[in-house]
Amino acid sequence: MPELPEVEALAQFLREHAVGAVVGRVDVAAFNAVKTFEPPVTELSGRDVTDAGRWGKFLGMDCDGIWLITHLSRGGWLRWSDNPGSAPPKPGKGPLALRVHFFTPEGTTPAFDLTEAGTTKRLAIYVVTEPEQVPGIARLGPDALAVTEEQFAGLLDSNPQRIKTALTEQTLLAGIGNAYSDEILHIAHISPFATAKSLSENTVAELYAAMRNVLLDAVQRSTGQDSRNPARLKGEKRSGMRVHGRTGLPCPVCGDTVREVAYHERSFQYCPTCQTGGKILADRRMSRLLK
Repeated sequence: MPELPEVEALAQFLREHAVGAVVGRVDVAAFNAVKTFEPPVTELSGRDVTDAGRWGKFLGMDCDGIWLITHLSRGGWLRWSDNPGSAPPKPGKGPLALRVHFFTPEGTTPAFDLTEAGTTKRLAIYVVTEPEQVPGIARLGPDALAVTEEQFAGLLDSNPQRIKTALTEQTLLAGIGNAYSDEILHIAHISPFATAKSLSENTVAELYAAMRNVLLDAVQRSTGQDSRNPARLKGEKRSGMRVHGRTGLPCPVCGDTVREVAYHERSFQYCPTCQTGGKILADRRMSRLLK
């Protein structure tokens, strides 16, 4: 799933390549992805692109007062093309959800596609006059890169959730997902199962510093990667990971084997030596197999 750093990189790409252009034809290929009806998608055509923005993991483009906003969910992506096909896409065919054509001041006619891989379709598209009209944006907590250390400590104080859950709860703190929460907890030497409210003042300070360091480093590495080559941006994300997605590999800090806990449709990774005092956390998937 694209998280704060990747969505910020996509927003920056739109600022550099779409702002100043005029929206041309807008093709909807997956009608169920469009969650709003007023204004209609057709209202975007003919409008100047004036800005692009990010709210947590939501990405938006301002078309002279009408916002096109998307949440890419787990399998979604924005793909830019300098030479898109001219024929309208056939609805329901392939991963394409929406295509937006542009006319640039230089006389070029690029486009971007919102696509979603896999059979479970969760990508969401909104056309609104204010970003806060998107329910998910209205419910967001403070942005993970905007929250102060004092605010961050207040969010965790008396929070009964496990810290892994708290970091990824978008109504509490916006922008962090499964991957970067693994990395933040690893750098802060905190167990994913630790209770948020049980963390000491010093531990919370270390966690806050780790969060900022991980996210700012990822933003720096992601920004400037070309959206015409999504694999490069995704590869840049993977290349910076210490534990996430590295089950069975040695921890780059201590050499212990990176372990995994699976739950629901997801899993997370951690290092026992760095984070849990050597304890192997219970994996529900393995527990079911052993019954």
